[in-house]
Amino acid sequence: MIHGIHIEVLLAGGYALLLVGVSVILEFVARHAHNRSEHFRNSGFVYQKKMDVWQCPTGIHLTREQTDFQRKIAIYRAPAHKCNGCHVKGDCTDSHHGRVLESRLDAWLQSELNRFHRGISLALLLLAVLILAAEMFLHQGGRDWLVLLVLLLPIGLAGSRYWVSFSESARKS
Repeated sequence: MIHGIHIEVLLAGGYALLLVGVSVILEFVARHAHNRSEHFRNSGFVYQKKMDVWQCPTGIHLTREQTDFQRKIAIYRAPAHKCNGCHVKGDCTDSHHGRVLESRLDAWLQSELNRFHRGISLALLLLAVLILAAEMFLHQGGRDWLVLLVLLLPIGLAGSRYWVSFSESARKS
C-alpha cells in the first residue's frame, strides 16, 4: 500500500491511462494521415465550393462529371482540349481525355476509415473502464475508490462521446 492505496489499484489506473493515451494517439494519427493523404492526392488543386469545381494550378476548372453514391465519390474532369494544350500536362496527367480528380463526399468524421479507428479507440476505452470497474469490486477502501472514480468518470465520459459519434456514423452509412 502507498498512502492507503493498494498497489493493484495504482497499477490498474496506470494501465487504464496508458490505454486512454494509446486511444488518443490513434485518433490523432488516423486523422493526420487522412488529412495528409487528401492534401497530396489533390495537391495544387483548389476546390471552389460556390461553383462546385476544382481549379488546377494553371487556372483550368475541373467540373463534376459523375457522382458515385455507392462509393461516395464525386469525379471531376478538366476539358481535354485545355489539358492537351497545357504546358504542365506532363507533370499532371498522361491522359488525353483531361485530368480526372476524385473527391470524397464523406467528411472525415463520417468515413469508413474513421469508423474503423474509432472502433479500436472505443475497444481500448472499454477495456480501461472494465479494468477500473473490476478493481472497484476487488478493493472496497475509500481511497482506492476515490482514485478509481477519478479515473473512471472522465474515461467513461470520453468513451460515451466516442460511442455517440460512432453510432451516428453507422446510422448514416
